[in-house]
Amino acid sequence: MITDFFKCDHNGRMTGDARREQILQTAVDLFSKRGFKGTTTKEIAKAAGVSEAMVFRHFASKDELYGAILHNKGCQEGVQRFPWDENEELIEAIKRKDDFAVFYNLAINALDKHHSDVGFMRLLFYSALEEHDLAERFFGEFVARIYGFIGGYIEERQRDGAFREFEPKIAVRAFMGMMIHHSLNNILWDKQRNILDITNEEAAKNFAEILLRGIKA
Repeated sequence: MITDFFKCDHNGRMTGDARREQILQTAVDLFSKRGFKGTTTKEIAKAAGVSEAMVFRHFASKDELYGAILHNKGCQEGVQRFPWDENEELIEAIKRKDDFAVFYNLAINALDKHHSDVGFMRLLFYSALEEHDLAERFFGEFVARIYGFIGGYIEERQRDGAFREFEPKIAVRAFMGMMIHHSLNNILWDKQRNILDITNEEAAKNFAEILLRGIKA
């Protein structure tokens, strides 16, 4: 249960920080199911077990609450920690210029992230469809840096003569497209895996191989 995660004082009452976190967690759940426009602060308060006034005590508006979700996910839960920040295997693969290991690690990291937080993924989809600021912020603060990093690695390997000449961002989009489409199928359209039932490891391995066969010199 959500409340198991929160810190309480010695009398069993939820602390202010814990209450704020509970509101955020509840908002993610409701926004991911109904979208921003389809969710009211009254519904969030009821689901979180607090008053609507308490919601506004922590967040001045629904927009502020919505925006705080991205910050919370990035700073506290690691959604915006980049795969090259802490993944020693990936860092070593880059140093060795082991192309398969680089793209496999990038793929498995992304797929595991997608499936570990389905609610946040659904929220981002809703945000994009509703043209809300959250989608643009997420793209600007996270996705654009992913393009820059992977594109930079491809450019380096092009200079080495290992990859053929082409616009690196095209390869990045193709690579990310495989991963995102795979996750979309599993999260939204084919939850029972009737079309394709493979592990994230199998998917990452095949996506890396498909990409490399298309871009190697």
